[in-house]
Amino acid sequence: MIWNQLITNRILVAALVAWFLAQFLKVPFQFLLHHKVNWGMWLDTGGMPSSHSALVTSTMLATGLYAGFNTPVFAVALALAMVVVYDAGGVRRQAGMHAERINLIINELFSGQPISEENLKEVLGHTPIEVIGGVILGLVVSWGIWNFWH
Repeated sequence: MIWNQLITNRILVAALVAWFLAQFLKVPFQFLLHHKVNWGMWLDTGGMPSSHSALVTSTMLATGLYAGFNTPVFAVALALAMVVVYDAGGVRRQAGMHAERINLIINELFSGQPISEENLKEVLGHTPIEVIGGVILGLVVSWGIWNFWH
């Protein structure tokens, strides 16, 4: 019964499809950019398109399409999408740039000597084009599901 309710929740379906497609598309985009397959991108942060942006944008548009654009729930979905999209391309991107610089400093300071500390994760956020790619993917997925399942 709960499973049936979940799979008929069109807003949830749109959100999960957008997220899954974004994660799936990271591998081919990574291959196009770097000419090598990195299967780890399926479960990793960063990369093209932004799965965070796709997820919240799809949720926001699906909420507006199915529940109405003049509802309080759409306002919450829009506010959440704005925060997550800003964070994906702003705060998390800056954290990744800081990690990159800290790793460079550590490597320069200790070059030639083994260090036990692991490098910080540098791919935390997204470039503006990756965020835009996620936003577009999220909008297209929600629009497509709404047209198909209206």
